[in-house]
Amino acid sequence: MTLPIRPDLAGLEPYGAPQLEVAARLNVNENPYAPPNGVVDAIAAAVHKAAEGLNRYPDRDFMGLRQDLADYLRTESHVDFLEARHIWAANGSNEVMLHLHQAFGGPGRKVMSFAPTYSMYPEYARDTITDFVTLPRREDFTLDVEAATAAIRETQPVMVIVASPNNPTGTALPLSQVEALLAAADEVPGGCIVVVDEAYAEFRRRGVPSAATLITEHPHLAVSRTMSKAFALAGGRVGYLAAHEAIIDALRVVRLPYHLSAVTQATARAALAHHRELQAQVDEIRAERDETVVWLREQGFTVADTDANFALFGPFEDRERVFEGLLERGVLIRVTGPEGWLRVSIGTPQEMALFRSALLEVTA
Repeated sequence: MTLPIRPDLAGLEPYGAPQLEVAARLNVNENPYAPPNGVVDAIAAAVHKAAEGLNRYPDRDFMGLRQDLADYLRTESHVDFLEARHIWAANGSNEVMLHLHQAFGGPGRKVMSFAPTYSMYPEYARDTITDFVTLPRREDFTLDVEAATAAIRETQPVMVIVASPNNPTGTALPLSQVEALLAAADEVPGGCIVVVDEAYAEFRRRGVPSAATLITEHPHLAVSRTMSKAFALAGGRVGYLAAHEAIIDALRVVRLPYHLSAVTQATARAALAHHRELQAQVDEIRAERDETVVWLREQGFTVADTDANFALFGPFEDRERVFEGLLERGVLIRVTGPEGWLRVSIGTPQEMALFRSALLEVTA
């Protein structure tokens, strides 16, 4: 059968990572701890109440959820000025990013990022027929700020996306570098949005501030977050963004009607009301990450400094062989990043012990 598919999509495979039942599933940066029973009960009660009105469309602008998210950022990132009108939310931070591309991208427009980084970024650009431009990071995966700002001035993108902590490297971006990107973006004729993707922000080391603290002074800054990781809510599919109201209003134009179901809104609000219980193990995950980095380096591997709930390590002459050897031993990690590198998500102490023993066997 012949289909009139777009030529640039012909033959492509959809994005995704293996979903396998193994002893240690450490490949997609999920929180390894399920929500506590009390939080599960609270979510179930909220969903039950929402179900009583499922014959009606959900709150299209979900102002209650947006206010709850603003309140959370006030507590988590000490951003006192945020209100509901400064927040957007969607079906995971992936849809938030897609809304940004729909609103500000398009044919003849450019989006810039810094490789290696999240592999979905070029797909958002592809799906919205936006040119995607990348600039390489330094060998230690930090940002070459001088090169980045020069490239912004020369390329004149409509949007710059930088992940902090970066995926797959875990590299955090100092606020001074965010401000340098914003200064360069301010010089782009017609305007340029700087998006800081903070999907893993809750796992950052203590004292590392959120870029959200800069929003009040920078109307072209947007900071994206997710409830998938630290909230242990990957199955709930809720991502959100903080920015000045003009950016939020642009996203409201391109969103599909009623894109957040009543069940999703109820789930997210119940989770936010219990965020301390849900994030009780963030410190434990952070400590396990740091121990894993130390151990990997003791074994002779190079490991990128990480503020996320994962570690990128290598290099390997044949990373596919190492990946398959780990999988044979019940440990699923991720082949991603530069050639020769692998990424492991941080799991429970038991899962990480299995990872360590399997890696020693495979690389012996």
